[in-house]
Amino acid sequence: MTQHHALTVTSNIYFDMLQLYAVPQFPDGVIFQQDGAPPHYGNIVREFLDTTFPQRWIGRGAAMAWPPLSPDITPLDFYLWGYMKQHMYSERINYINHLKQRITDVIHSVIPDALTRVWEELDYRLVVCRATNGAHIELR
Repeated sequence: MTQHHALTVTSNIYFDMLQLYAVPQFPDGVIFQQDGAPPHYGNIVREFLDTTFPQRWIGRGAAMAWPPLSPDITPLDFYLWGYMKQHMYSERINYINHLKQRITDVIHSVIPDALTRVWEELDYRLVVCRATNGAHIELR
């Protein structure tokens, strides 16, 4: 049996992933958002994002202000992660390739109508945020 070692994602590894794989696939003018995970906050990453997305990236240490914990206005938090959890584990996952395939299958199962509803929900949540001048609110 082969032993697999987990790779810890550091700022340098995350920087390489962004520079070599992710960013080359982005369309021009994209606004990039990331969370505040420690590897995302390293100097090398923030300097790269400042250069690559001047005034167009959102995250801890960015020029664009953004509440550090805003799950109610982040579609990944209020929709996708719950959808993924609900559908991912409908069958037992036994090995890493099975997990990768399940992730791919579940992502591909998101239908366009669901994405339309997510955009409508996000629009509503942003209206509430603007109406309350960014005050703390709880949406259900």
